[in-house]
Amino acid sequence: MGEFVWPGIVSCLALLIYYFTLFKAGMARLRFKVPAPSHDGPEEYVRHVRAHQNTLEHLVLFLPGLWLFSFAVSPLWAAGLGMMWPIGRLGYALGYYRGAEQRRLGLYFSMPPIYIFVLGSLIGFTVQLF
Repeated sequence: MGEFVWPGIVSCLALLIYYFTLFKAGMARLRFKVPAPSHDGPEEYVRHVRAHQNTLEHLVLFLPGLWLFSFAVSPLWAAGLGMMWPIGRLGYALGYYRGAEQRRLGLYFSMPPIYIFVLGSLIGFTVQLF
């Protein structure tokens, strides 16, 4: 179990980043007085909501990929590569809050682990068949 501590920590960090975007979207709803369930509001409000929603969309790929890669390849490599995701997503959200065009660097930094995890897991599990 000890070898899976690091992917567990990265998972917790990823969930905290997701919660951060949830909190910021909720605070933006209050600040801009957007009644639930509407998502129509000023552009700044919409950017907060989109940062939250997009983080959720990527989290759905990231967490299973992280754990599949941990089992198929290496929990230490998964944790090391996985740290890119919470760092990138935080940069993505903070950039998006400033302006939509400022989200790209965080997006591009957080994407590679997802691709590496999915393809690496497929290769790792396939190799174990032979």
